[in-house]
This record gives sequence, C-alpha cells and structure tokens, in this order.
Amino acid sequence: MHNKPLIAILRGIETSQAGEVAEEIVKAGIDMIEVPLNSPTPFDSISAMIDAVGDQALIGAGTVLNTEDVATLANLGARFTVSPDCNPAVISATKRAGMASYPGVMTPSECFSALNADADGLKLFPALIVGPEGLKAIKAVLPPHVPLYAVGGAGPDNFAEWIKAGASGFGIGSALFKPGFTTAQIAANAKNIVAAYRKCLDRSS
Repeated sequence: MHNKPLIAILRGIETSQAGEVAEEIVKAGIDMIEVPLNSPTPFDSISAMIDAVGDQALIGAGTVLNTEDVATLANLGARFTVSPDCNPAVISATKRAGMASYPGVMTPSECFSALNADADGLKLFPALIVGPEGLKAIKAVLPPHVPLYAVGGAGPDNFAEWIKAGASGFGIGSALFKPGFTTAQIAANAKNIVAAYRKCLDRSS
C-alpha cells in the first residue's frame, strides 16, 4: 500500500458527521483517515466514510487492540489499522486480512518487533516524549525504507523539525478535529495543515 504523509485522526467523531467531514478532509488534500475505535459508534462512522470517499481515500481505524476488531474492520472494507501499542498478533491479523498495519512504538526493540511481524509502517507515539532527536537516533538503526509517523506532539507548528529528524509523515488529531467542531471548522483546519506541510516540503527541497 502506498504510504501517505498525513493521516487525519478523528477521535470522537459522531457517525452523523462522518461522511461529510471525510469529504472535506479529502478535498483539502488529506487522503488517509483514521477513526479511533474508542469513538462513538466507530464502525458505523468508518462505513459512512467508506461510502462517502472510499474511492478517493484510505479509510481505517485507530486504537485497534485485538484481533476481533481487526476481523470486523476487514468485513467493513477498511484499508488499515493503527494501534497505540506493538501487538504482533494484531499486526499479523491485519496483514492476513489484506490491510496495512501501523503499530505504535517508542523504542528500537518495539520497532523491530513490529517490523518482524510485517508492519507496513511505524507510529512513534507519543512522539513528544521521544522528541525529534530521539526519532533521529531511532531512524539511524531502522531500514531506510520504513515509514515512521510522528503522532502526539507533532503538528503544523513543528512539521519542519520532525521532517528534518526523519519523520515520514504525521498523524494529526486535535489540530484537525475535536468533538464539537463544525464541518466548516474541520475543513479550514485541514486546509491549513496541508498548506503548512507543503510549505515545509518546499523549504526542505
């Protein structure tokens, strides 16, 4: 699966808003959207997003902690799973179901455990604890092709610092969405995030 540089994390989204929010996020230029499973009716929200933009974006789930949820997601047509932890059983089940797996890691040992289980990419979480210098040190021992997303403490205000340290992409949560945000607010946030990311790329090229 082609790895995307930005993942929209919509923790707490209501199913009634899911489809229209997904459409606006895709219009803004983000085409990988995650609904954490500790959101209200997350499977319904994922289904609504797949119906709305499944032909334009990768729709998946976050906070995936067990293989039962992996099976449910596969039946819905989700494309990927993201976890806060490194659980080889969840990674393997995700891959067997034909989805991409992005487990949470913080140490080199967790990184290699995830890769040995065939993870597609790694979620450095919470990134603010490790920091860009920690990411740089971890990247030095990883295979260079491995995508590593900074999540939790990485966002539009510091994209450049993380990219310089070796981040392949970012999972963006509260800078994009919080429960209660209107669809118009989310659309504006998404546009600003994409603009900030592209500006950083232009500066680094």
